[in-house]
Amino acid sequence: MAIKKEQLRRSFIIERRDGDITLPDPDNNMTPDQVMQFYSNTYPELVTSSCQGPVYRNDGMTFTFKSTVGTKG
Repeated sequence: MAIKKEQLRRSFIIERRDGDITLPDPDNNMTPDQVMQFYSNTYPELVTSSCQGPVYRNDGMTFTFKSTVGTKG
């Protein structure tokens, strides 16, 4: 019996006041910070965000991008 190696599916969420946005993984070889930089051209708020996670659910993992603007600490 051979062991089958599978990579977990990744998803990325931008937390926003007007509703969260779920983004697909553009390249599973990119780090979460590289993914955040990749999407920052489309979503400028990612320039001032931090990456949190992963949170493991079912067959995947989710990373959350949270804005650091307007937060203390």
